[in-house]
Formats: sequence, structure tokens, C-alpha cells
Amino acid sequence: MSKNVIITGTSRGIGFELVKLFAKAGHEVLALSRNEKPVKDLNLKGVSCFSFDLNDSEAYKKVEDFVSKNWKQVDILINNAGALVNKPFSDTTTADFEIVYKTNVFGVAELTRNILPFMTKGSHVLTISSMGGVQGSMKFPGLAAYSSSKGAVITLTELLAEEYKESGISFNVLALGAVQTEMLEEAFPGYQAPTTAFEMADYIFEFSLNGNKYYNGKLLQVSNSTP
Repeated sequence: MSKNVIITGTSRGIGFELVKLFAKAGHEVLALSRNEKPVKDLNLKGVSCFSFDLNDSEAYKKVEDFVSKNWKQVDILINNAGALVNKPFSDTTTADFEIVYKTNVFGVAELTRNILPFMTKGSHVLTISSMGGVQGSMKFPGLAAYSSSKGAVITLTELLAEEYKESGISFNVLALGAVQTEMLEEAFPGYQAPTTAFEMADYIFEFSLNGNKYYNGKLLQVSNSTP
């Protein structure tokens, strides 16, 4: 059965691959990204897209209007968009933290809050975090803002699952290990990740459709490296 799916951060990497996977499987997709051109150029059936900035308070109204006019209901929300700053903590400013948290934490909270009224029993909110946000995981210097923001959305997910447990809406969070994306290449030039964006998108695609049957309020670590 066709689902109505919203995905953020769709102009490249995992988000871009997810749009293609959902479209191929016959689902309806709203792809949100500051740069809508890559998805628009695909010209895929069932895929709608427009420019959307998580930091723009007016943009959320556009999403609400689209859903109420075209869908009425949202089955899956994938909070995938992310911002990353890589610099030594001593050089990291409040402005750097603000840039990262506005997208990775405030944006996730705001979009989720706006979409929840359109969700019903069986709907799934899936947020993409990072292994760097998991307590006790290996940490990388230079990612103080990024990794701490990814830790915040893990806690947010647990909290929302508790707050909405009577509604039948599920909230889960995937902490990804290193994935070969443009964002990773920009932050760590030359680093080769063991997983491609397509491989990870394929896992997220399946989990978003079925994971809520087995999990709610859970953090799953999606990483094949040790520890």
C-alpha cells in the first residue's frame, strides 16, 4: 500500500537515494531541501519537492499547506537533513553551535511538531543521528557541535515516544556510522567510509516502513565498525 513520506535533506547523499527508493516502490514523497534542483531534475512520478530551509520559520507553513491540500495524512517522516562543522573546540564559536543545532535539533523538533497533527496510529517518525552522538561510542575531535547535537535528538526521540505513546505513532532514531557522502568528504577529505549512501539509504528505507512494528523510542546503532 502506498505511503505518504516526507524526507528532509534530499539534495544529495542518503536523502537523495531515499527519494529514488520510495518513488520506485510507488510511494508518494515530499522531498525537502534548500536546493530542490537535484530531485526536480529526476522528474519522478509521485515525488513533490520545493526549496525548504529548516531555519526559516515561514517554510514550515508551506509544508503544512502542501500536506493539508494534497495528502491530509503523513505516514512516514524521515528527519535526515544535517549540518556539520569540523574544527577544534577552541576555535568553535557560539555561532557554529547555533548553525548546527538550528538544523540538527531545532529543525527536527519544529518539523516533527508541525507534522504530528497529520499522523495517525501506525505512522513513523524516524530521525537520523550519528554514532558520534551515542554515549560511550568512539568520538572524533573537531565534532563537538555536531556530535552533541546528534546526542540531543536521541534523547528527543525517547521523550517523544513516551509523550505520544497513546497515539500509536512511533518514534525511532538511527545512529549511523561513517557513510560515504558529500558531507563526510567535505568534513574529512580523503576518508573512505565502508558504507555507500545507497546501501545506507536502502537500510533506512526498509526500517522506516517496517521498523515501527518492532521498535518505539529506540536508538539503533547502524554501524559495522568496532567498537
